[in-house]
Amino acid sequence: MNDLLALAANRIFDGEGWHDDAALLVRGDTVEGIVSRDRLPPGVELCDTAAEILAPGFVDLQVNGGGGVLLNDHPTVEGIETICRAHARFGTTALLPTLITDLPDVTAATIAAGIEAGKQNVPGFAGLHLEGPHLALTRKGAHDPQLIRAMTEADLAALVDARRELPTLLCTVAPESVTPQQVAALAAAGISVSLGHTDTSYATAIAYVDAGATLATHIFNAMSQLTNREPGLVGAALDDGRLFAGLIADGYHVDPASIGVAVRAKRGPGRIALVTDAMSTIGTTMTEFTLNGRTIYRKDGRLTLADGTLAGADLDMISAVRFMHERIGVELGEALRMASLYPAQAMGRADRLGTFARGAAADVVALSHKLNVAGVWIGGRKISPVS
Repeated sequence: MNDLLALAANRIFDGEGWHDDAALLVRGDTVEGIVSRDRLPPGVELCDTAAEILAPGFVDLQVNGGGGVLLNDHPTVEGIETICRAHARFGTTALLPTLITDLPDVTAATIAAGIEAGKQNVPGFAGLHLEGPHLALTRKGAHDPQLIRAMTEADLAALVDARRELPTLLCTVAPESVTPQQVAALAAAGISVSLGHTDTSYATAIAYVDAGATLATHIFNAMSQLTNREPGLVGAALDDGRLFAGLIADGYHVDPASIGVAVRAKRGPGRIALVTDAMSTIGTTMTEFTLNGRTIYRKDGRLTLADGTLAGADLDMISAVRFMHERIGVELGEALRMASLYPAQAMGRADRLGTFARGAAADVVALSHKLNVAGVWIGGRKISPVS
C-alpha cells in the first residue's frame, strides 16, 4: 500500500520560493518533497485542496492564550491543548505557549505542564516562552510590578533543568534583572534568550548579545527606543544581524510607518518574525478577562488595562500576515516567511518547521485567494474544523 499523500493547490510556497502546478508529497508526519502534478508517483493519493496557496504552517513565538484560556490561569496540559487548538484555526501549527510574569509556583506548574505536553505530543505545542519575571520595572507594560524581580541562581538552575525536558525554551529577560553571566549560562544550556521589557542602552544590549541573547521581544513595545544619540534596544535589534525581532503587526502596537521602516532597516541574518502576543480572546466572543487580578478589556481590536495600557494583543497569525502584505506592502512570500521560516529559525527549529524541505514536519496551511485559512494539517493530519 502506498502511504504517500499528495496535497495540491494552485500554488505552493515552500518557505523560500513558489511552485505552480505542483503537489506537496507527505509521508506520515513528514514532508517527502514537491513534484509537478503530472509527475505524481504511481498510486499516490491525490488531495486537491481547492485552495489558492499551500504554505508551511505558521510558527508563533509568543502566545499567551486562546480559546478562552490564558496560560497564567490554566498552567496545565489541557490549557496548552486548548490554546494550540484555538490558534490552529488561524494557520498556526507550532507555537510557544507564553507565561506572563507570575508567582514561582505558577511558573513551576507551567514548566511541568509543558514537559508533559511534549511527552504527549500535543498537536501544535513547540515548547514554552517564559516572559518574565526578570524584567525592568520601568518597562513593565501589563506585567504585575509586584512580581518582577532579579534572577537568582536558583531561578537559573530551574530553567537549565527545564530545558533538558522541553523541545524549546525561550525566556524574555531584561539586563536590569539578569547578568551577562546568567545569559551565557542560559544560552549554553540551549535556552533561547530574548531581550525585552527593558530600558537598556544600545551598548548594553550588544554586550548581552555577545553573551548569547538572540532575540528582541515585540520590537518597539516595552523597550528603549531609537533616538538620535542613543539607539536603545530598538536600534540594536535592527542593527545587529545576530538578533531576531518579534513584531506584533496589528496596527495598534506599532504604527504602520514604523513597521515599514523596521522591515527595510533590519540587518540579517536575523530577521523580523511575526508574533501574535495573543490572549485568551482568540477564537471567542469574550469582551474582558483578568490577568494577575486585573481586568483586561477587549474593544475595537485592542486589549487594554483600565488605564489604556496595552495588555497583549487581540490578533491571530493569518491576520498579521494579511496586515503585512496588504497594509505594509510586504511581498506575500516574505510575509509568509515572517510567520513561519523566520520564527522557526529564531528558535533553532528551521530543519523541521517553517519549510517544505524534505524531512520537515508536514505542517501545512491552505489559503484562499483572499488569504483566509481554508485548511490546516499538523504532522500530516488534517485539523477539523478550521472555521
